Amino acid sequence: MQIGSFNISSAFVLAPMAGITDAPFRRLCHRFGAGMTTSEMTTADISLWHTEKSRRRLDLDLDVEPVVVQIAGSSPDQMALAARLCQQRGAQIIDINMGCPVKKVCNRLAGSALLQDENLVGHILDAVVASVTVPVTLKIRTGWDAQNRNGVRIAKIAENCGVQALAVHGRTRACRFRGAAEYETIAEIKSEVDIPVIANGDITTLQKSCEVLRLSGADAAMIGRGAQGRPWFFRELNHYLETGDVISPLENNKVRDIMLDHLSDLYQFYGDTTGVRVARKHLTWYCAGLKNSDLFRSQVVRVNSASEQVCLTQDFFAQQDESVLLAA
Repeated sequence: MQIGSFNISSAFVLAPMAGITDAPFRRLCHRFGAGMTTSEMTTADISLWHTEKSRRRLDLDLDVEPVVVQIAGSSPDQMALAARLCQQRGAQIIDINMGCPVKKVCNRLAGSALLQDENLVGHILDAVVASVTVPVTLKIRTGWDAQNRNGVRIAKIAENCGVQALAVHGRTRACRFRGAAEYETIAEIKSEVDIPVIANGDITTLQKSCEVLRLSGADAAMIGRGAQGRPWFFRELNHYLETGDVISPLENNKVRDIMLDHLSDLYQFYGDTTGVRVARKHLTWYCAGLKNSDLFRSQVVRVNSASEQVCLTQDFFAQQDESVLLAA
């Protein structure tokens, strides 16, 4: 998949997820073969960029290319200015969010709420594309609701405005994350535009990844919840797509080192106090894929110091004789 001058070597990319795809997690997924990672969604209202949350979301790892920043908003001028400032900070691709279904985002007529106003979509995309010299990409849903699946029209607008790749979540805004994602609309979008299309939604197993690529005809698949607590999923996906075989599970010491490296990176990025709190959700996700981890999980999410989290993690693996990973 080619986006501007960037050749995305893997067919699997990491979805931007608020509160999850911070710099430490992006680095980890890239290390295991994610073809592209994207920052957490950042508001286009630059008056809010002084907050700690926005500052961290705009903390770009310039060593992991392409550097992709996702912005959200509803004002063409505001979005254009934010895009230009993100490029100045080092962004190599600007991604626009028109897919988030969260009420507080949609209530501001941002995210997937924009799918209701195709004229405004065009104005925003025109403004952002004109404001930067780097590629602009777009993330959408299939439409507003089941009666208004206008994803094909939005995709054509995007292509005409100069958007260079499109990620499509196989649900409408009304679906939020309920029910199963559908890929027929993504396939229709792929058949109607010439820019790369990335399929997103419910890709949590190796078999499903290939099924989604086949059903949608998409150029790549975007992995969201499937990577939570399993950053090595990209290693498994790439191997399965290339060979048709399931790669051997990671050895216990490798899983341990991945988790400890992740904890260390979180503490360094957030500081110990906030890092411990952020680590709790990641440890919960890791434990969901580990055998015999109930006691470990109940303990490690309750301690209040980095050293305690590290010691408990080391102790858990020291007690394991067989593979800790559950079957995917």
